[in-house]
Amino acid sequence: MTDQSNSTPDINLINEQDVKPITLASIINFFWRWRKVFIISCVFAAIISIVVTHPSITKPKYKAQHIFYPTKNNSISNALLTELNQRQQDPLEFGEEIEAEKALQIIQSGKLIGRLIRNFNLMKHYGIDPKTEQFPQYALDNKIQENFNFERTRYLSIKIEVLDEDPKMAADLANGIAELYDSVKTEIQNQVAKPALEIVRRALEEKQRKIEDIKNNLRDLGTKGITNYEEQSRALAEEIYKAQSTRTGQLSQLLEERKQLVAHGGDFIALNELIKLEEEKESNLITQFEKRQVDVGERLSHKFTVEEATVPEIKFWPKRTFILLLSLVSTFLATSVVLILIELFSKKK
Repeated sequence: MTDQSNSTPDINLINEQDVKPITLASIINFFWRWRKVFIISCVFAAIISIVVTHPSITKPKYKAQHIFYPTKNNSISNALLTELNQRQQDPLEFGEEIEAEKALQIIQSGKLIGRLIRNFNLMKHYGIDPKTEQFPQYALDNKIQENFNFERTRYLSIKIEVLDEDPKMAADLANGIAELYDSVKTEIQNQVAKPALEIVRRALEEKQRKIEDIKNNLRDLGTKGITNYEEQSRALAEEIYKAQSTRTGQLSQLLEERKQLVAHGGDFIALNELIKLEEEKESNLITQFEKRQVDVGERLSHKFTVEEATVPEIKFWPKRTFILLLSLVSTFLATSVVLILIELFSKKK
């Protein structure tokens, strides 16, 4: 039999012999042969990037930045009107991670963003016409996501970044968000502080009515001659002793007075003790009421400003040099791939 294995040509060997190794000379030769194409494409890309990034076509944007630390205090009265040894935290202490997360949640809330939109008329500022725009709110939300950035830094501060074509507007928006954070957080706290004030007010008024009732009962006992049970009982005992020793006619009258005193003395003692307890509770309620009044009526900043936004002088975007270099590199690589494919396809034919 004929050995077919010897007669079959080694295809792999032939292919390996046909493939030429890539050398530096072949790479240089490739770029030299197509040099005009590379030059034309790169020049064309450079012209396009310069034209597109021109201020008359792409409006430059300026970036303003505001940085602040959230505070730890949530109650002004507890922070300022409490004894130092009873305070749980220093009102001047910077907030930690949980305060930073809460601050971010408030800044990104619809309540704050909605107020920002109204205060600065962002719908008009971004050129969105609710009458002609099919989805004006959606378009506005996209603009806000594009131009606003809120983040927590690694030092647990809050950074507000705003991009805008108007440098002054960028600074005003960044600072405005920080101011709105203060007012919105105060309003959120007042959602609990105001009802708490009313609860304490009602409790205090009820306690004062109760004390007034006790005082009225004591006045009634006073009309019956009982004004100070201890002093009166001691004085009456002395008078009875003297009357018994002298055997005057006042003894029966003194005994009747003692009977009256004993009959109502227990009520007097009970009311006297009760009014002391109620007045002590009233004093605590007055203290709570004054604190709640401070929480509702007074204002204390919820942030420590580290860096207030100033009007930027240099545009942030577009960076024309960066875009030009990026377009040149991208065009060069894309042209190289296309030309390599062209040469491979022509060799196969």
